Amino acid sequence: MRIGIFTDTYPPYINGVSTSIAMLEKALLKKGHQVFIVTVNCENYSYNDDGRVLRIPSIPIGIYDYRISGVYPIKAVSIIKNWHLDVIHSQTEFGMGIFARIIAKQFKIPLVHTYHTMYEDYIHYITKGYFMGPSKKIVEHLTKFYCDKTATELIVPTQKAYNLFKEKYKVDRNIHIVPTGIEVERFYRENNPLDKVNNLRCKLNLTEDNFVILSLGRIAQEKSVDLLIEAHAKIVKKNNKAILIIVGDGPDLENYKKLACKLKIDKNVIFVGKVPWDDVNLYYQLADLFATASRTETQGLTVIEAMAASVPVVAANDESFRDVVVEDLNGKLFENKKEYINIIENLMSNRDKIKKMTTQARNTADMHSSKYFAEQALVVYRKAIGPQKKKTFKDKIMKLFKRR
Repeated sequence: MRIGIFTDTYPPYINGVSTSIAMLEKALLKKGHQVFIVTVNCENYSYNDDGRVLRIPSIPIGIYDYRISGVYPIKAVSIIKNWHLDVIHSQTEFGMGIFARIIAKQFKIPLVHTYHTMYEDYIHYITKGYFMGPSKKIVEHLTKFYCDKTATELIVPTQKAYNLFKEKYKVDRNIHIVPTGIEVERFYRENNPLDKVNNLRCKLNLTEDNFVILSLGRIAQEKSVDLLIEAHAKIVKKNNKAILIIVGDGPDLENYKKLACKLKIDKNVIFVGKVPWDDVNLYYQLADLFATASRTETQGLTVIEAMAASVPVVAANDESFRDVVVEDLNGKLFENKKEYINIIENLMSNRDKIKKMTTQARNTADMHSSKYFAEQALVVYRKAIGPQKKKTFKDKIMKLFKRR
């Protein structure tokens, strides 16, 4: 199968969507399919040597490192035409997503779309707090139009996103729940050299008696990192060996550093900042627990990564995590700051309970492998393409001439 993936974010830029696409691409290639990527670039066109990744000039939009291109870059059209795609898989509603929709219609190619982002949770970056009501309505209408009217098949990663379309947006169409897969083996403890982990431990001045809570992801308002920091101030009063490691970058990083100083816990909160993708797995190896207070995820991939590293998870009681975090089996869910503090303090004094949860955490992660992810995506692709007519010898000859 010849599959075209259109996306506004792709490695080396790293976030949840980028990771998802990289894992899907790798797994599909491993299964013998041909995968072509259309994404954004900084200034000029870029077309890699093996002819699979096309990067289109784009401009920054002022939200993190995201960029957006024109909706119909003419130079790219002839390149994509020569790929003779069987199916297009768009990964964004805007920019490359609009281009994917145009290409799909122009060349009569089935379009599968994955809805990744709960846009209503991110409007404040554009509106700065003004006109929130009307803005949410605009986002709702745009999302419904793109996901309901233009895609042959629609994919969402979790029940939470499914409920958004069915219950709030009242979308009357078939929706496939396909959880994003990750390369779980990369995070296994046995696949991470102990010397590298120990070197990182020394670099961060961690000792064996430290209890390490890890938070990893974008440092922004909607991720509620402030709850973890404020709670940690209470936790440290009972156990000054508790360390909160925060990995990632974002618009609120400096604000949270100031908050830690204000609460006088700057020695117990380590801000690592942005780290290379190849080193992310090492940070999970340092952790006794992984924590997230975010309620704006469609699917929390970092939770699955932590579990693959045999690290139990303490997460906000949100739909994004309920399908993954099973109470007292591989982690805990909390409703508010007080509950979070109680959970952490109880687990710190009960290492045996943490040890029991580590095995189940890894078992849970194994169910979210990239191989399974690709298999589910292929089912949706085949449904989008539909039944194929048996090709005659004439059809094969005509297709050969077209490719030339």
